[in-house]
Amino acid sequence: MLGLLFGLHGNGIDLNAILATPNVQHWLGADDLGRDILARILRGVQISFVVAIFVTLISMTIGVCIGLLAGFYGGKIDRMLMQITDIFLAFPGILLAIAFAAVLGPGMANLMIALCMTGWVSYARLTRGQTMSLRNRQHVQAAESLGASVPRLLFKHILPLLSSILIVEATYSLASIMIAEASLSFLGLGIQAPNASWGAMLRDGVRYMLVAPHYVLIVGLSLMSLILAINLLGDQLRDKLDVRAET
Repeated sequence: MLGLLFGLHGNGIDLNAILATPNVQHWLGADDLGRDILARILRGVQISFVVAIFVTLISMTIGVCIGLLAGFYGGKIDRMLMQITDIFLAFPGILLAIAFAAVLGPGMANLMIALCMTGWVSYARLTRGQTMSLRNRQHVQAAESLGASVPRLLFKHILPLLSSILIVEATYSLASIMIAEASLSFLGLGIQAPNASWGAMLRDGVRYMLVAPHYVLIVGLSLMSLILAINLLGDQLRDKLDVRAET
């Protein structure tokens, strides 16, 4: 745990430090229960990354499989799968996530399930479009003429060419999922106490904005900085992998 590495405990309550401003003992201050804000921020970022990585991997797997099938076969299969995708696209992703989370109930596991049920759509659309283009490449047609099976064509000859695009998409998806996790936790549908969540910390900090503005400002700036850093990483990966280069 990152907090323990710094000698901090995110759930330790100090009644004498309730809403304390940054000081020697609490570098970023304390929350409404006297818990160290720095320790809870470090714990919250761990949980956010666990949720984001898990949801990204599951969403990518589902979306890529759907996109590969739709782009490779075309016809009725493509229309059916894309109609399902369009239904999900017709609603804002965060609203669908809120609806699923409300039905499933609060908690980390249900939060992941709700985000996975909405996160696969972008991967499916992206993979489908790229697969339709790669389907007519000469090396794919040559492998098909030599008797290569459909799974081999998809995962050996087409999917590797999509890896750079999917990596960049996954990087941006991490940031989106972290924002969604914070939003659901802010509404009380995500990570539950005593586990730390930046969204829940923002919700608690808003109530004390007039008497302890450092609480909400520190958490908000931390979330903004992390999302900005991930987006900048995505930009660097996009330029490094040169996914915009003409083929």
